[in-house]
Amino acid sequence: MAIRFTRRRAITALTMLVVASALGGAVAVRVANKSGEADALRAKAPPTLEFVAADLTAVEARPLARWLPVSGALQPVRQAVVKARVSGEVRQVEVREGESVRAGQVVARFDTADLDARVAERLGAFEAAKAQLALAEKTRAMNLRLLKEKFISQNAFDGSDSGLSVAQGGVKSADAQLRLAQNARKEATVTAPLAGIVAKRHVQPGEKVALDAPLLTIVDLRDLELAAIVPAVDVPELKPGMPVELAVDGYGERRFAGRIERINPSTEPGTRSILVFVGLSNADASLRSGMSATGRIRIASSGPVPSLPIGAVRIESGQSYVWTVEGGKLARRLVVLGRRDDEAGLVEIRTPLPAGSQVLAVRFDKLKEGAPVIVKAPSSSSNAASPAPKGAGATPA
Repeated sequence: MAIRFTRRRAITALTMLVVASALGGAVAVRVANKSGEADALRAKAPPTLEFVAADLTAVEARPLARWLPVSGALQPVRQAVVKARVSGEVRQVEVREGESVRAGQVVARFDTADLDARVAERLGAFEAAKAQLALAEKTRAMNLRLLKEKFISQNAFDGSDSGLSVAQGGVKSADAQLRLAQNARKEATVTAPLAGIVAKRHVQPGEKVALDAPLLTIVDLRDLELAAIVPAVDVPELKPGMPVELAVDGYGERRFAGRIERINPSTEPGTRSILVFVGLSNADASLRSGMSATGRIRIASSGPVPSLPIGAVRIESGQSYVWTVEGGKLARRLVVLGRRDDEAGLVEIRTPLPAGSQVLAVRFDKLKEGAPVIVKAPSSSSNAASPAPKGAGATPA
């Protein structure tokens, strides 16, 4: 009996121990789960970011200089297409592309066999006309004496006088024809109308060309010009002589100084734009005709407008935005930009920002909207460079 009672008590105690262990394990699991959830929530919560005053800026009303962009192709101010003044066969072309020529230098020659024959023909006609004139003069002089002596009638004398006039006209006509033939023979030797560089040779020796056919293109690169199209509304602020800074493709950071030379008096057909001609000196001939150039014209500063440093504005997917600190938290604000002053490093902000908000002036990565922010007061030991904000792994871009 005693043995049975002892076994029952042992079994009961063992059962109670197993139940207690199970309850303890369940409680421990629930406690562990709650602890894990708390850790996960703490991990998801954005850490507090710390900035110094130098990292922040604010929208301020500042005057901005206005820059009018211009672009176009450079063209020489002086250039000429040398054309054939006579028709015939080209015997020689003395120059090639890229060679320099002087004003008056012989650049091409035509075959003159036909021209020489024409000159000889005209010369003969001129000599014949002079002989006829001499005969007409003698006839008139003789008829004048006969008229005075009453041997011929007035009508007979008038006929000889008219013959003299016709002979004089014939001499003038023959002389003009002779001069034309001589000029044509002279034009068979082609000279450069200006000093410059041969840009294009249109003919080769042995070719037959017609009158006014192009032979050579000569350009003078000492002075170049850019024809830029600008809106008509901006023309009242432009004046001849205003400086223009130009950048030319292929010359990297090198800048060329130009100025407004002329302003077209009328708009271009079908547009509301006006041509502005910008000239620049090219004494070293480093620039070439047809090169693409871009530049800008500084216009008078406007009145104060809300603006921020250019570095404070970010652009992503075509949208401009800024990071602001509002109520101790980080906010992302879309903004509409206005005029830009690259020289002063400012850009106009046309979108109003909340009153009292501060804007991040330094670019940082890995920023999250809504993250808590602390702005530390500057200390005497702070460096000139702005430190990266603490937390969230934010680093300067």
